[in-house]
Amino acid sequence: MEGIELLSFQMISFNGSARSCFVEAIAAAKEGDFDRAEQLMAEGEEQFIEGHRVHGQLIQQEAQNGNTEVNLLLIHAEDQMMSAEVLKIIAAELIDIHKKIQ
Repeated sequence: MEGIELLSFQMISFNGSARSCFVEAIAAAKEGDFDRAEQLMAEGEEQFIEGHRVHGQLIQQEAQNGNTEVNLLLIHAEDQMMSAEVLKIIAAELIDIHKKIQ
């Protein structure tokens, strides 16, 4: 596997891992384990940054080679990245709410 397929799978992997960390962080905060929640948020952020790095490679390829062939795999990768970003924002807010409640 190479090219856009490889980059798409990398984005899916990194951003999927980020999303999982953000969901686990919410669960940890719900249980009152704020140290773990913050650790998971940091781990998720690292994965999210890697997903963005790969996304940047796709953008560079398109800038150099013209149009990128859009397929379902790439659309899924983009969707994973966007949902990870939204979940990161929501997780941070929910963790803050749980801190205030407890």
